[in-house]
Amino acid sequence: MPLLKPAPAADAAQAIARHPLAGTAMSGADVVVQVLADEGVEVLFGYSGGAILPVYDAVFRHNAEHVLPDGSEPMPLIVPANEQGAGFMASGYARASGKVGVAVVTSGPGATNMVTPVRDSTADSIPLVVICGQVATQAIGSDAFQEAPISNIMSACAKHVFLVTEAEKLEATLRTAFTIARSGRPGPVVVDVPKDIQNAGVVFDGKVELPLPGYRARLRAVEQASLSDTDCATFFQVLLQAKRPLIYAGGGMIASGASVLLREFAETFGLPVTTTLMGIGGFDTTHPLALHMLGMHGTAYANYAVEDCDFLFTLGARFDDRVAGVPSQFAPKAKFIAHIDIDPAEINKVKPADWHHVGPLDRALQRLIQYGKARGHQPALADWHAHIAVLKHKHAMNYDRDSSLIQPYAVLEEINRHTQGRAIISTGVGQHQMWAAQYLDFRAPRHWLTSGSMGTMGFGLPAAVGAQFARRDALVIDIDGDASIRMNLGELETVTTYDLPVKIVVLNNVGDGMVRQWQKLFFKGRFASSDKSLHRKDFVRAAEADGFAWARRLERREDLAATIAEFLAFKGPAFLEVMIDPDAGVYPMVGPGANYSQMITGDFIPTRTVAHTGEAVASDSF
Repeated sequence: MPLLKPAPAADAAQAIARHPLAGTAMSGADVVVQVLADEGVEVLFGYSGGAILPVYDAVFRHNAEHVLPDGSEPMPLIVPANEQGAGFMASGYARASGKVGVAVVTSGPGATNMVTPVRDSTADSIPLVVICGQVATQAIGSDAFQEAPISNIMSACAKHVFLVTEAEKLEATLRTAFTIARSGRPGPVVVDVPKDIQNAGVVFDGKVELPLPGYRARLRAVEQASLSDTDCATFFQVLLQAKRPLIYAGGGMIASGASVLLREFAETFGLPVTTTLMGIGGFDTTHPLALHMLGMHGTAYANYAVEDCDFLFTLGARFDDRVAGVPSQFAPKAKFIAHIDIDPAEINKVKPADWHHVGPLDRALQRLIQYGKARGHQPALADWHAHIAVLKHKHAMNYDRDSSLIQPYAVLEEINRHTQGRAIISTGVGQHQMWAAQYLDFRAPRHWLTSGSMGTMGFGLPAAVGAQFARRDALVIDIDGDASIRMNLGELETVTTYDLPVKIVVLNNVGDGMVRQWQKLFFKGRFASSDKSLHRKDFVRAAEADGFAWARRLERREDLAATIAEFLAFKGPAFLEVMIDPDAGVYPMVGPGANYSQMITGDFIPTRTVAHTGEAVASDSF
């Protein structure tokens, strides 16, 4: 019997689906580059070396053969000062764009320099694909030159790691890496590619992926999960009885692209919103319902609202130790905790939930909004809103505005006056990071880029570079500290090499400010190894040496406004070092082992009445 021929329509569909290069013989290195092109990769970050040279050559040839109409390369490869910089650039690109960031590095030290960015991205759920060169397959395990067991090293750091040992599986592995990186809870995927695999001849398929039946089945179950009428009814039954409901939103809100729906939900039902450090920008900080950030260095009014709430609605957040340092004492008056997350592992991990849903945040919020609107559900929250207004007025962020020294908060307020919450801000890690989180506004998601869970010093500058490639039209500012920026100071040259209009602010307090603050509060002022007053780094001259045409040091308070205006108005790369009050602290602060009622608010933010026992007593009663 003759084989049945497909119908003409099926023929057409098959022709459309077929990749134009399907069936073409090419090298493994060319396969790597073609997959990157197919995935829509716009920019690569990496540092060359012997074990990755075939891929680098393939990138070079691809760019030469596919020059864009404006003369630019379709997939430029940005070279940093070191591979850690490449990893954070890819991360900054991913955080600012929502796309998968890509880094391509060589074997051995090139790959091990990527460990910190990979772990940082896993901790903050950032989608990356990291392609590492590796020694030839026959040399693996022989301690060959620049060999490192990357699949072993990275397996504990990444969302997933592949070691490609069969050239025929290279294409499928790379395509699958992108799928894993961006799906479910995003994260970094590492692909270790031996040099002989890069040089091997293979036949290009154009669409093949690895089967991964278990992963795909679990992913499909989560992504297709939806709230039933019973789920929605239970949720609203409790919400309508609540007197003081509060939304606690995390980085998952941004990763899911659900910020618009969060705003609609909050406005529809009148719930105030506080966000984690990673959730900043997920809800417009200038919105009347916004309480800004909660947690160890959250606003006092947000933390007091958490203390007072009786219904906590948690969205894409994980009750981490910087938010719920003492889980049993977090939101102590909450009679009901609802939790939605894409990752089932986060449900009941730290804080038990009375109601939960595992699935996409955007779909869940949309379902709740539709259900609540259709039934006219409207919580009566006038008293709660009045209470929130009192908290925001009485416990507002504040500092010593009469000091003759430059206060870091004043610097950030002045920057905020110009940017109005519309600049993309990256930070290093330390006091400057918390000040930026507290005193800057963010009207939209993906404008706040910081190392959250890992707290990686040196993140800010390379992340700003990556963000500028993601958003070439945007104002990108790195708010950094003198200790943090030292970690990747070599990336100053990367900024000028590619003529990026990145603005860099170094708040210089001559030391490891956050460490000094802890030493002052908890170690009787013994500043062990945190005082940098003997260091001789001249940051301005360093910036000038790296090609910054605008590089200044601000030392007088009266010059603050004019200098900031000139700095932000400069068209190209600009570097500003500000000598700030070395004793300026980050307040509020919830100390180790303390709860929100024991929060230290400093000298300029009023705290609630403190009883003689030292325990906080609520003074803003209903």
